[in-house]
Amino acid sequence: MTGSEREISARVPRLLRVSAALSWRFVAVVAALYVVGEVVGYLTTIVIPTGIALLLAALLSPAVSQLARVGVPRGLATGLVLVGGIAVVGGVLTFVITEFSNGLPELQKQVGASLDTIRGWLRDGPLHLSDLQLQQYLDRAFQTVKDNQAEITSSALTTAATVGELLTGLLLALFTLIFFLHDGDGIWRFLVRAVPADVRDRADVAGRRGFASLVSYVRATALVAVVDAVGVGIGLWIVGVPLVVPLSTLVFLGAFIPIIGAVITGAVAVLVALVAEGPVAALIVLAVLIGVMQLESHVLQPLLLGRAVKLHPLAVVLAITAGLVVGGISGALLSVPLLAVLNSGIRSLLSDSDRAVEPRDVDVHEPQETGPPDTGGDRVEDLDGRTRPVPGDAPTGTADPGGADRRG
Repeated sequence: MTGSEREISARVPRLLRVSAALSWRFVAVVAALYVVGEVVGYLTTIVIPTGIALLLAALLSPAVSQLARVGVPRGLATGLVLVGGIAVVGGVLTFVITEFSNGLPELQKQVGASLDTIRGWLRDGPLHLSDLQLQQYLDRAFQTVKDNQAEITSSALTTAATVGELLTGLLLALFTLIFFLHDGDGIWRFLVRAVPADVRDRADVAGRRGFASLVSYVRATALVAVVDAVGVGIGLWIVGVPLVVPLSTLVFLGAFIPIIGAVITGAVAVLVALVAEGPVAALIVLAVLIGVMQLESHVLQPLLLGRAVKLHPLAVVLAITAGLVVGGISGALLSVPLLAVLNSGIRSLLSDSDRAVEPRDVDVHEPQETGPPDTGGDRVEDLDGRTRPVPGDAPTGTADPGGADRRG
C-alpha cells in the first residue's frame, strides 16, 4: 500500500469501510444463492426425485447396513429391503383404498343428509330463502361451471400431464434409491475427491455428520408421524367419523411436513367430521387435533427432533416458508432436512474437535454422530482478523483441544 493509499484509508471512517466490506460480501452471497435457486428450479424434475430418494435412503440404509453386517451381500440386502419396503407401502395403500371405497357410500349418504340440513337452515333460518331462490342459486352455479368448461378441461389435461411427470419422478427416485442403498458410500467418496486434498478429510467428516443428521431426522419424524396418526385415529373412531383409516394415513403423511402438514391434514379430518356428523363432532375432532399437536410440539419434537437435528423452531418455520415459495409442497418437504444437513455439516467444519476425527470413525447411523461434541473450543474471527471465543467458550486458562492446531 502506497503512502497516498494509506492516507485515504486513514481518512475513511472505519464504520464505512466495514459496511462496504459487508455489503459486497452480502451481494456476492445473494447472487450465488440466486444462481443456485435458478439452476435448481430449472432441474426440478431431477432435484426433487433425488432429494426424495436421499430421504428414503436415510430411512432404509440402516436396515441394509445391518443385513450387510450379519453377512448378507450388499446387493441382496438392498433388494430385500427395497422389496420389503415396497410390499409394506403397497399393502398400506391397498388397505387405505379399500377402506375408502367401502366407506364412500355411507359418506355420500351423510353428505346428502348434511346438504338437506343446510338447505333447511337456509330456508327456515335467519336468511329465510325460498325454494325458488335456492333453485336460482343452484342454476347459477351450474351455469358458471358450463361457462368455464374449456378452462376446466384444460386444467384436467394439465393434471393428467402432472400425473405423468409424477410417475416419471417416482421411477427416477426408485432408480436413484437403489444406487444410494447399494453404493452410497462409494458415491460419496467419489464426490469428495473434488475437494482439495488438504481439507478433504474435514469435508468428508462434515458430510457424514450431515447424513447422520438426516438419518436421525427421518427416524424422529416417522415416529412423530405414527404418534400423530394413532392419536387422531383413536379420536376419530371414538367420535364415529367415517373413513378413520384413510384420514389417519393422511395425517401420517402430512406429519412429514413439519408444522403445516398436520394443520392441513387435520383440517381435512375436521371438514369430514363436520359434513358427516355435524358441528359438535367437528369441534370434538378439532379438540383432539389440538391436543395431539400440543403433545407433538411440547413433548415429541423437543425430545426427538430437537435432539436429532438441533434446529430452532423459528428456523424450521422460515425454512418451510422458503421451501413453499421456491418449490411448493416438495420444497416444504425437503427444506427442513436440507437445513438439518447444512446445520450439522457447518457445525462440523467450524468445530476444532472434528479436526482429529477420521471419516471412517463417523457412524452415520448413530444419533450421537449428527454433530461434533460441544467442547467450547470454537472460535470466530473479528473483522480485523483476530480470533476471539464465542459466547459460552471455555474460560481463559482451561484446556483447549484445538489450541495446538491453531498454534501450528
